[in-house]
Amino acid sequence: MRILLVEDDPDIARQLKGALADAGYAVDHAPDGEEALFLGETEPHDAVILDLGLPKLDGVSVLEKWRKAGMAAPVLILTARGSWNEKVAGFDAGADDYLTKPFHTEELLARLRALLRRAAGHAQPALACGDLRLDPRAARATVNGEPIRLTSLEYRLLHYLMMHQDKVISRTELVEHLYDQDFDRDSNTIEVFVGRLRKKIGPDRIETVRGLGYRLAPLEGEAA
Repeated sequence: MRILLVEDDPDIARQLKGALADAGYAVDHAPDGEEALFLGETEPHDAVILDLGLPKLDGVSVLEKWRKAGMAAPVLILTARGSWNEKVAGFDAGADDYLTKPFHTEELLARLRALLRRAAGHAQPALACGDLRLDPRAARATVNGEPIRLTSLEYRLLHYLMMHQDKVISRTELVEHLYDQDFDRDSNTIEVFVGRLRKKIGPDRIETVRGLGYRLAPLEGEAA
């Protein structure tokens, strides 16, 4: 899952980039409103963390332009502005949630997980596909209750497939949502990571749909 972090304070940005990476997310960072507007309109993200008090272009204006351009990713506003009228302005501009500074990182991560679940149509905090389970709170996966050791990119791939299980996901979409903007992207590596995942979760859970991509689904006889 790929997150856009829009934050001009270098200390907060560094703290959140580290926490998001540790939680299994790919992170793009924009330090001002103009770069945020550009990244939001040109790169696909699963969710956005947006500060309001930004240089060059304020956060509310950025959000309004995103929504007018059709960007649908959920947006969590993170700001020192805590008055009710500023919150209303943020929600009216298209925000999905609001967190006031100072904040606890764990609360931000919990709110982000909730936004991602709702956007993908999931009600439960943990994801399940038959006997395969993934808990985003702990960034941990199990098969039949046994933990699986995953690299960060394997975890991101499994997380994305489980968030969109039973759907065919193209290699291009996987590349766009697994890697941040600075990563040297190569769609051929997706096949490598899928192969590694199959060795860890079972060879038949990830189906190759020729010419289209991959689909994660429960094994025959397993409950969804």
